[in-house]
Amino acid sequence: METYISILRGINVSGQKKVEMVGLKALFEELKFQSVKTYIQSGNVIFKTREPADTNRIGKAIEKAIFEKYYFDVPVIVRTLQELQTVISNNPFLEKADTDVEKLHVTFLAEKPQEAKITAIENGDYLPDEFVIKDKEVYVYCPAGYGNTKLNNNFFENKLKVAATTRNWRTVNKLFELAAGD
Repeated sequence: METYISILRGINVSGQKKVEMVGLKALFEELKFQSVKTYIQSGNVIFKTREPADTNRIGKAIEKAIFEKYYFDVPVIVRTLQELQTVISNNPFLEKADTDVEKLHVTFLAEKPQEAKITAIENGDYLPDEFVIKDKEVYVYCPAGYGNTKLNNNFFENKLKVAATTRNWRTVNKLFELAAGD
């Protein structure tokens, strides 16, 4: 049985798109997912399924179920346990001795962006903030805090033309820990 981690964008933010985690867990169970666990209120769900499936198809099925139950659209990005482990292993900012891990974030992309769009933003001046795009993830380092950066979800969605959602480094690691613990 494969373990998956789904990351929902934009629920329970400023009173918008309210979804209680108990209801979200029940929705995943209605979709026949097993060992369903939620983590914090921002829409992180760990689950298993017997059917081998691609993450895009699973994400679309969850998006459709959320719309049918709550009547609003929520982008859902899904990664396998192995993919999440790779995300953690590949963080380029961990190689720098002075990196404050409390200022690290990962922006998960729904798909790999076009190379031309990546190139178009890589040469910009965003200091003191930095980012590195690897495959379907953007590693973001914000020394002044994520609340003060222009390198947020909207920036990457607008520039790369793909759906995105961001989690802080602590949450990324906790999701992996919870998913690997089964």
